[in-house]
Amino acid sequence: MNIHEYQAKQLLKQFGAPVSDGRAVLRGDNAEEAAKSLPGPLYVVKAQIHAGGRGKGKFKESSAGEAGGVRLAKSPAEAADFAKQMLGATLVTKQTGDAGKQVNRIYIEDGSDIETELYLSTLIDRGTGRIAFIASTEGGMNIEEVAEETPEKIITVEIDPATGYMPHHGRRIAQALGLSGVQAKQCGKLIPILYKAFVEKDMSMLEINPLIVTKDGDIKVLDAKVGFDSNAMFRHPDIMELRDETEEDPMELKASEYDLSYVKLDGNIGCMVNGAGLAMSTMDIIKHYGAEPANFLDVGGGATKEKVTEAFKIITTDPGVKGILVNIFGGIMQCDIIAEGIVAAVKEVGLEDPLVVRLEGTNVEKGKEILANSGLKITPADDLEDAAQKVVAAVQG
Repeated sequence: MNIHEYQAKQLLKQFGAPVSDGRAVLRGDNAEEAAKSLPGPLYVVKAQIHAGGRGKGKFKESSAGEAGGVRLAKSPAEAADFAKQMLGATLVTKQTGDAGKQVNRIYIEDGSDIETELYLSTLIDRGTGRIAFIASTEGGMNIEEVAEETPEKIITVEIDPATGYMPHHGRRIAQALGLSGVQAKQCGKLIPILYKAFVEKDMSMLEINPLIVTKDGDIKVLDAKVGFDSNAMFRHPDIMELRDETEEDPMELKASEYDLSYVKLDGNIGCMVNGAGLAMSTMDIIKHYGAEPANFLDVGGGATKEKVTEAFKIITTDPGVKGILVNIFGGIMQCDIIAEGIVAAVKEVGLEDPLVVRLEGTNVEKGKEILANSGLKITPADDLEDAAQKVVAAVQG
């Protein structure tokens, strides 16, 4: 689960992180008044979407102006004009894809005199199972290029969960950021704040880009992107209140209502599988035979007929899907239940695209019998390789 920049900053401020004063704006009519409540004289107007690269982004609508999703205003009136231009417009960045995202919220922030831009993030290193800080002196809008072209400028500092944060972590990160003196001490205070927020709020990612040193010599969190572990959100009702469903893919949102693990992809073969590992293998073999998966969809080990039906309906609502592969290994889940769900779903949605089904495991013969006697155009497969070849051939041929 992700939240907006202004929400992330408000959260970090509660833990004691230094952030600029700002106001969230949902309506253009309120923008000038919001800007006037800030010290000024400069105001930064930021489009709020769940995607990076806003500063270099472009709006589809000509009425939104040629500048990107982050603009510097010299007066409250100019800040309001920028806000009105951006609200309701569609911003396209490297992370949104060509479709872009509609801007429904604006954040007007008090301007900062920037001396240096740095990069700092916190995440879970899946290889070591530890929380890691990623630091670089090359902060700003080109951090992706830095990672690709000069990776030696990016330093990783891991924290042993047995000890937690220790002062030497802060000193090492300050050194990696090229800080000394007062700034190094401020960094030493900031790092434990970020670590505490990361752990206590079950974050999966915290990115500050840029972390700045102002011309007055102070460290400040100028931007913040935060993602949370969705599996832990039952512990954080306060975080759940920050959820903006308009930023989420409608199909992924629908899937979450039925406890389905669904991620939309760019291919044309829809996949319905039980088990994350089996789903990954299914997507891999589709790619191996020259096609691309349209989604990751794990119905889980205890899916019901109704759950399978809803999963099938979600796949078929994707206009990019030209064929469907169902790959089920019946352990806890029984193949006949899956078969009944498939038949019910096909009858309900009136499927016309090719459908290949591979069943194996508990009650597999009964499941195959249900499919064979359904009177529907369903292609059976003997194994995963056979299933992948058949669905790719049907879609491409």
